[in-house]
Amino acid sequence: MAREYLSINKDVWNADAANWVDFARNRWALESPQWGNWGNSDDGLALLPSDMADMDAIELGCGTGYVAHWMHRRGARVTAIDISVEQLGTARGLAAEHGVQIDFVEGNAEATGLPDAAFDFAISEYGASIWCRPEIWLREAWRVLRPGGRLVFLGNHPLSLICSPLNGAPAERALHRPYRGMWGADWSEVEFEPSGVCFNLTMAGWMDLFAEIGFAVTGYHELYAPDWAQGTRGAVPADWAKDYPLEQVWKLQKPD
Repeated sequence: MAREYLSINKDVWNADAANWVDFARNRWALESPQWGNWGNSDDGLALLPSDMADMDAIELGCGTGYVAHWMHRRGARVTAIDISVEQLGTARGLAAEHGVQIDFVEGNAEATGLPDAAFDFAISEYGASIWCRPEIWLREAWRVLRPGGRLVFLGNHPLSLICSPLNGAPAERALHRPYRGMWGADWSEVEFEPSGVCFNLTMAGWMDLFAEIGFAVTGYHELYAPDWAQGTRGAVPADWAKDYPLEQVWKLQKPD
């Protein structure tokens, strides 16, 4: 497991932030949420409650803040935290353009510094869900959630990781790394499109961790690329992702 993953990931996202401005602007303008690399429809997924009036919500690893904006539009009081000052700059600029009040916090989703039991709902889409250590950030999410609070997160499916070549080339229809003992991957020094250090677990590993912390699983989804998809996104070819799940969504709840 790579050391100094937080500083590596912070540097990666500060350097790459400018390349995500147009994507962010598009997502902020959507009438209905779209999820993951291929913009899957929210129909049938319902990652966010339809009515979030009077709810305190947090996005963990918010990036450019579009999920935070979707929660704000549904009535929530929203806090959003990210380690990248450049990504937060984009988020704050778009919030100003849209005239919305969201509390954007520069910080580490593994140790937010926010009060205990402060939120009713927490979410992470490709934020803390993949760039932070699961055993750390999930416990932090538990801490800041109120009894009965819900956590939803979306990240890479384990299958997409074990089918990814070690040099960072796009996923293939072959197994390139062990499933047993999976922890994630260090992409910081690979040949193709180096990035940061991501984390993942086996399905049993996720379930064991949820049980250890105390979360109940209330839902699970596997996401595929839509029929219209072409090309490659996030080092996963569309043709691969139409046959195999590239992403997963976990829905969890902290008991009352």
